[in-house]
Amino acid sequence: MWNNVPRLYPWLGLCGGYAIVMLFNPIRLALRDGFRCITRFKRIWLAFVLLGFAYSVFQFATFTPLQGPSDLDFSQFLAPGTWEWPSFVEIWREVPLPALEGVAGIFDNATTTYPLSVLAAVLLIINWRGLHAALFRALRKRYRFWGYLIYLILLISALAALLKPIAFWRLPEWGGVIPAVRLLQISATVDAVAFIFEYLFGVYIQVYLITVCLAWIKGLSFGEQDLFRFAMRRFSYVLEWAGIVVIVSTLIVRVPLLLAYFMNIPGVLDYLPLERLIMSGLIILFCSVQISLVLHNESLGAAVRAHWEFIRRNASRFGWFFLIAAQHFFFLMACDAIVRGAVADRVVAIIVWKIIYVCVRGLITGWLLASWVCLFRQCETARANQETWIRY
Repeated sequence: MWNNVPRLYPWLGLCGGYAIVMLFNPIRLALRDGFRCITRFKRIWLAFVLLGFAYSVFQFATFTPLQGPSDLDFSQFLAPGTWEWPSFVEIWREVPLPALEGVAGIFDNATTTYPLSVLAAVLLIINWRGLHAALFRALRKRYRFWGYLIYLILLISALAALLKPIAFWRLPEWGGVIPAVRLLQISATVDAVAFIFEYLFGVYIQVYLITVCLAWIKGLSFGEQDLFRFAMRRFSYVLEWAGIVVIVSTLIVRVPLLLAYFMNIPGVLDYLPLERLIMSGLIILFCSVQISLVLHNESLGAAVRAHWEFIRRNASRFGWFFLIAAQHFFFLMACDAIVRGAVADRVVAIIVWKIIYVCVRGLITGWLLASWVCLFRQCETARANQETWIRY
């Protein structure tokens, strides 16, 4: 029976259902305002495009090196109908977990920052636009004695982020000087420490973009340099929650992978999907803590209490936002898995698809982040005048 149905009809039904959901859901105003926000401040989605493109270039250069000019064969695009397109049944297992991580990233850190985190470490160390001084001052004022310890951890992780590309670049040459096992242990340790800076840099980018959305909502004008320092001060409040995420992620994800280089841990990679699922679930469970800390400059305990009150009052709205975000990431990840399965080892096709994928993902992520800020402000009108001003 299904073989007699024209292929156009399922696509029409899918597009029609998508249009109905987007036009008649109870949070459509927040989604509309989020789209208006990213059209006014394009940096919101272009930031994700830039970071995603840099990571894709790194992945391509590392794992898909060009063997010669013959690999750049543009005839690969001829007759794509003859490609072996996988069915959804064949790839569906690759979709749910990345889609869930994409949704969780809206509430925490939406993109991978390597290798641009190396440049960020250099800029932070040289005090670009006064950000290093602003960070040190904010940590000292916010956390007193503990601020110095947090600053030291950030500085060590920034130095590890600088050493990370050097360690991997020189890995083959050092193989004849240092035993291979020892070399892998050193590089894995550097990577684990650099992860702290890479993650926190991504959180700072998220905080900065949230403040841009907030400025648009309030109709404020701002100078670029002042906004960077303002976001750094807000980042000092978010650091409490980000520190918990770093600790949990390190304990359940990074530490087992690192210990596998020092001792025999059978099947350590088999638990990685479960560990990623736990981290995504934790972030979604406390979804509004980060944005509450950014917008209200409150303590972590107050942000957690406000989060449960937010969920209690706005469970249906948040449920709709989660459903719509999951829907977009699910279809995006499914398309990515299907296209990657079809292009196989066609290098030019891989490059073209990666460019399209990074741009579409950046646009969707930026739109959903801006929509989340708009939705949160709409639901938090009762607390609009309760913001605690930064006292430094």
